[in-house]
Amino acid sequence: MATIFATSYCSASTYQRTIVYLSSPRRFHLLSSRAAKPRCIKLNNLTRNCSCSSNAAPFTVADDEKFSNKQVISVTPRLYDYILANVREPPILQQLREETANMSGSKMQVSPDQAQLLAMLVQILGAERCIELGVYTGYSSLAIALALPESGCLVACERDARPLEVAKRYYELAGVSHKVSVKHGLAADVLKSMISNGETCSYDFAFVDAEKRMNQEYFELLLQLVRVGGVIVIDNVLWYGKVADPLVNDAKTVSIRNFNKSLMADERVSISMVPIGDGMTICRKQ
Repeated sequence: MATIFATSYCSASTYQRTIVYLSSPRRFHLLSSRAAKPRCIKLNNLTRNCSCSSNAAPFTVADDEKFSNKQVISVTPRLYDYILANVREPPILQQLREETANMSGSKMQVSPDQAQLLAMLVQILGAERCIELGVYTGYSSLAIALALPESGCLVACERDARPLEVAKRYYELAGVSHKVSVKHGLAADVLKSMISNGETCSYDFAFVDAEKRMNQEYFELLLQLVRVGGVIVIDNVLWYGKVADPLVNDAKTVSIRNFNKSLMADERVSISMVPIGDGMTICRKQ
């Protein structure tokens, strides 16, 4: 039996969650504790200290030979503060992030470390033509636009007009409005229109952070628009950890789980699932 122990934290408070996964039989246990009290759990004659003091670095242990007993760092509030301290966030992005934090639905905004990764992917690709599905207030699209050359273009699709106005204001403030083609409407309709206009295989990069149950359709449409060697990034592939919990089977979680499974089998792309933010899968079109 493979047993995986992990310690995760809900916020920068002292409340912490100890999560235990059992691969056979498939079960999921969620145990809670307060403050930094060490907690040991014994399963199948194996004992692990799952949540040590706040000064220790929690880690995940896979007790299975196929994982080589690999220790993987879990991101605690303290460690995440350190990560953020090493993110180069332009002042205009910080301003937008702080304004968005006061809005309802602010959790839809990507994290600074995610935005930095997206910008770097755009730069590594030498991308000039990009697509984003799901703009919200524009944090990720602004990061991408700032990374594009002056001749670059980002097609930014958003169905909600209210946060889109915030995004457009910040494009202006950052001086990148000329790089962003805003599309107010349903993302699938916009993509189909672009395909009809003969724009297939003409985009370098795409970021998907829209309706999760539409991921498969978005992906199929984007595969037509992105060139060979281009990259498609899908956000929220870990869905707050729900995809790994067999007891969670709501429509959205099942949709994301099925989409992740389909990507694993899709030989049209090479993939890398990255546990950053709420999880992102980076796909390179073959």
